[in-house]
Amino acid sequence: MTALTQHAEQLSTTTLLRFATAGSVDDGKSTLVGRLLHDSKSVLTDQLEAVEHASRSRGQEAPDLALLTDGLRAEREQGITIDVAYRYFATPRRRFILADTPGHVQYTRNMVTGASTAELAVVLVDARNGVVEQTRRHAAVAALLRVPHVVLAVNKMDLVDYAEPVFAAIAEEFTAYAASLGVPEITAIPISALAGDNVVEPSAHMDWYGGPTVLEHLETVPVSHDLTGCHARFPVQYVIRPQTAEHPDYRGYAGQIAAGAFRVGEAVTVLPSGRTSKIAGIDALGESVDIAWAPQSVTIRLADDIDVSRGDLIAPSDDAPAVTQDVEATVCHVADQPLVVGQRVLLKHTTRTVKAIVKDIPSRLTLDDLSQHPAPGRLVANDIGRVVVRTAEPLALDAYADSRRTGSFLLIDPADGTTLTAGMAGASFAAEAETEADAADDDAEWDF
Repeated sequence: MTALTQHAEQLSTTTLLRFATAGSVDDGKSTLVGRLLHDSKSVLTDQLEAVEHASRSRGQEAPDLALLTDGLRAEREQGITIDVAYRYFATPRRRFILADTPGHVQYTRNMVTGASTAELAVVLVDARNGVVEQTRRHAAVAALLRVPHVVLAVNKMDLVDYAEPVFAAIAEEFTAYAASLGVPEITAIPISALAGDNVVEPSAHMDWYGGPTVLEHLETVPVSHDLTGCHARFPVQYVIRPQTAEHPDYRGYAGQIAAGAFRVGEAVTVLPSGRTSKIAGIDALGESVDIAWAPQSVTIRLADDIDVSRGDLIAPSDDAPAVTQDVEATVCHVADQPLVVGQRVLLKHTTRTVKAIVKDIPSRLTLDDLSQHPAPGRLVANDIGRVVVRTAEPLALDAYADSRRTGSFLLIDPADGTTLTAGMAGASFAAEAETEADAADDDAEWDF
């Protein structure tokens, strides 16, 4: 068994899952998170006492578990989630990093932030209201961000007498919608976050449901780490050149491996220059190693003295990304100031930041029905749309469908450094990407 295979098998049983919660206002996201933390014994005594005290001061007899995540004063006063709340907890089977995101339409950008690194999204639906516009919006955002696993948590089942037909109808409608967007896996679970039904413990009121609880699903959902199938990418963060008596000729390129694996002796290409060399050595934690994987932070030494600096990308010569100055992408605009055609921006991709100009905004996405509003001319806060950006220097950009890390970028205001837009290169949805791939296959059969 090779070292790569052993490492891949270890990662296939990883103990860490990043997930995000989303849903419409008052669907019970924060209560669900609080119930998960409370019933999995992940709440410290002083935290629970503080929540109990705050609940009593508001005239509530039972502790309001939503307060475990809604920490901002404005959130507690209004009873809503405003900003993304990150929580870290663990069970004997797995560790979790959770992003509790807001439900209001005006905070769609916060959901994009929380779900951008998630491997699973929990979308809540109020059983009394069913699938609403914001439910579809969050499903679309999860699809745009290529979140591989989506859980539909049909909440407040206690308020519909735990009726199976209510759950079945909602699950069928949501599954059909999400599947049309290309979401690869959808799991529907009926719950009551307030009463604790099917959150951590199975519900005694829904014996018709035979699937996992929310926590059981979170603990057992497979997290894919197919390192052998990843496009190996190494953004250079820092050039190490000590020039000391001990290391007079040492030249190393430090950074974090974004994807895939690198081996000593492998032929690599440095982008965007296109210069080629071989890996002479890899240093990790002060020791030389023969192979290194994402997301390790390492120093790579090359066999040839070539010009490599921060922002360059090292990739295998037989699997290097194309270099371009014309970036077509789907973006979510996160700033209060609009993004307009002709605007000058900075584009940050991995460790590289270049000047750019917004050449076109072909369309804005209407998430309730997935229709395209053509040529809007601008994007305002929380808008999702297509943009075409021309960069001053070439970029080695992957399609977001191939790599969430090297297919994503930020547009930044050059005047004050404000983040304007989060971008995802390539096709919008997985279904579109598959269609484009099929079309490419069809074209390949023709001899033009």
